[in-house]
Amino acid sequence: MPVHPQTRRLREFLDSCAELLGPDPSIEEMRRLIGSPFALERRELPHVRDLTVHGEGGPVPVRLYRPAGRSPLPALVYFHGGGWVIGGPDNVDAACREFAARAGCAVLSVDYRLAPEHPFPAAVQDAWAVTAAATGEPGRFGVDPQAVAVAGDSAGGNLAAVVALLARERGVRLVHQLLVYPATDTAMDTASYAAYGTGYGLDAGSMGRFMRLYQGDADPADPRLAPLRAPDLAGAAPATVITAEYDVLRDEGEAYARRLQEAGVPVLLRRYEGMVHSFFLLPELFDTGVEAMDLAVRRLRAAFETPGNGTAPIREDTRWARRGTAGTSG
Repeated sequence: MPVHPQTRRLREFLDSCAELLGPDPSIEEMRRLIGSPFALERRELPHVRDLTVHGEGGPVPVRLYRPAGRSPLPALVYFHGGGWVIGGPDNVDAACREFAARAGCAVLSVDYRLAPEHPFPAAVQDAWAVTAAATGEPGRFGVDPQAVAVAGDSAGGNLAAVVALLARERGVRLVHQLLVYPATDTAMDTASYAAYGTGYGLDAGSMGRFMRLYQGDADPADPRLAPLRAPDLAGAAPATVITAEYDVLRDEGEAYARRLQEAGVPVLLRRYEGMVHSFFLLPELFDTGVEAMDLAVRRLRAAFETPGNGTAPIREDTRWARRGTAGTSG
């Protein structure tokens, strides 16, 4: 499918950023750039506050969002993207506010430790600590421990997938995992890497750099690093996997969705044609980002409405589907 005009606008913006940063930007320069998020409209919520959760490496900062209404609420634990190296809760603030208001849930946005200062498995430890707190200390957050889901984009999608597997192993029931263009492997050798490695936002070279900084000396086949390499995915939480056509992470995200399906996990995979990495978090730029958020909210609401059975199929069109900018059904 041809590159969408809205995608061209983003590519032009990213090209200008690349010129500003130069050919080999430092981690500090990239963090400063991503620390100035797009001027997105941010929904007002009655309760937004920062707190900490105890983790293996010390206190884990968390931003808690709560909409008006009943308590306890379902809970969504959200992990931001940024290659495990850059980014933070500020960069997903607008999306977390939307999830809280529209899915009717509390959102715990995790400010996990970043590489290279804190390589793998620091981010996994922090991600698990907050998820375990949501299910083990629900009164602290005013949430229902039987209605907890995890979500994340890009590297955050990797963490959400990993946490869902850890939850299965540790006997913690999650009702859903929402994986938005997730990184699921360490090989970086797919067809989408070869086709879209430069000029589409997330370059293969940048992703390789991020992976090296995060992975450190770890085994590249460790499922906590590469969930696609887990020997068995059976029993993981039901999933929604969102991918973008022009994204290096497309193929490994879709491969993970197929593995989940083959393992008997209820899953909906939706590829958005003509889109690039990051479209989900930029509704001001991408109409399709609005459509993808609508889908994610519907899936979460359905999961929260039937929390008693975390393995029950989500009531939505679960055919393998690809959607372009014309809109989604389901």
